Amino acid sequence: MREISFTGIDGIQVGHEQDLRAATGCTVVIAREGAVAGVDVRGGAPGTRETDLLNPVNLVEKVHAVFLAGGSAFGLAAGTGVMRFLEEKGIGFDVQVARVPIVCGAVLFDLTVGDPRVRPDMDMGYRACLNASAGECGQGSVGAGAGASVGKVLGMGRAMKSGLGYHAVQIGELRVGALVAVNSLGDVVDPLTGERVAGVLGEDGGVLDSEEIMIDQSAGMKNRFVSNTTIGVVATNAALTKPQASKVASMAHNGYARTLRPAHSMFDGDTIFSLATGKVEADVNVVGLLAARVMERAVVAAVKKATPLCGLKSWSDMRGVAD
Repeated sequence: MREISFTGIDGIQVGHEQDLRAATGCTVVIAREGAVAGVDVRGGAPGTRETDLLNPVNLVEKVHAVFLAGGSAFGLAAGTGVMRFLEEKGIGFDVQVARVPIVCGAVLFDLTVGDPRVRPDMDMGYRACLNASAGECGQGSVGAGAGASVGKVLGMGRAMKSGLGYHAVQIGELRVGALVAVNSLGDVVDPLTGERVAGVLGEDGGVLDSEEIMIDQSAGMKNRFVSNTTIGVVATNAALTKPQASKVASMAHNGYARTLRPAHSMFDGDTIFSLATGKVEADVNVVGLLAARVMERAVVAAVKKATPLCGLKSWSDMRGVAD
């Protein structure tokens, strides 16, 4: 097994656009030839676009892009810009009178970090597509991760900066990768070391345990946790059916469960899309377990690659680590 770039997966391009002053942005994953897709939405507060069409019983087999964006529900407008770009390139589902780009997406809540009046819109979605390539894609405070944060149980004053991360591997001809914007209610734990790498800041500068705080405060806890949701994409060059793609998205959520404490709460909209470009034959069970593994590492990368922004400290800042 060797590590590769997320864009090293056949047929996949990635582009980012962000406004760091407003702390928000958009990331687009483009499959120009189309990719068989699935989705698994497990959080209790999701913001998504076109997830119903990914149900295996529905007509459309392939999608042409998935976008991840900040801005809460307002950020879904970025999908219109992605459609505009793809239509200009002649990419889409042929309905005889036009080609309709099939674009799915999900948003996270970052309005409390920067300027809540600035959100991803059609123009930002379009510019993210203009920036898309098969070259190295950035990580940290870029794209949908620009305004991401973690550890908000005690309010934004004790939260830490997070971002967008990826991890991808190749075994033989099979390639599997994950790209994720981490904006969780709770903490991020590295399952390889057991280290709580980001979360609620303690008064001594350490990272507290969000789950224990929630348990201790459960009797008087109110709905203060509105600023969350971790959204991601798993991509592979495997040949998968539509039901298999959905199964891979489901198995990839194990990567959330191993790293996010807690995961899939009513205050998170945790969502994972999967894309399969169909270049090699592979066992769906192997693709799924690898999806969970690369998602683990992508989540950890999202917090370790993030940089301080809008007064939020980051892991790299606290450790004195340069990118």
